[in-house]
Amino acid sequence: MKLTHLDENQRPKMVDVSDKNETTRVAVASGTIQMSQDAYDAIVTEKTKKGPVLQTAVIAAIMGVKKTSEIIPMCHPLNLSGINCDVEELPELPGFKLIVTAKLKGQTGVEMEALTGTSIGLLTIYDMVKAIDKGMIIRNVQLETKSGGKSGDYKR
Repeated sequence: MKLTHLDENQRPKMVDVSDKNETTRVAVASGTIQMSQDAYDAIVTEKTKKGPVLQTAVIAAIMGVKKTSEIIPMCHPLNLSGINCDVEELPELPGFKLIVTAKLKGQTGVEMEALTGTSIGLLTIYDMVKAIDKGMIIRNVQLETKSGGKSGDYKR
């Protein structure tokens, strides 16, 4: 298998997508954060010292999607047409699940953007309540679905 981010001399390169067809591409990623009951309750009741945690995490996730090409070396800067972040409360964990969707019409996919947005959103939750619980666990950051492009559709 030939890696697309290496040239014939095994040097890193950004993939040339200029010959690819422009298609609608959508990627959905998710991840969870598990925490103490005290941290969960503080977030749900909006009684944290740093402000509205979930709303801030959604904004951070959106910003993470938009900034992906600046922090993942071989990602193309993209003209995104849509970004969405949903938050599910998981009282049984206790914790939260973030689901990030990234969309565009272009020549390269948005999987890394959805995964980065999910990661940044979860890290923001951690940052905002770490004074209550430093033992939070971020896990299962994963691609759920992707559509568009030559490689076709994917569903976990």
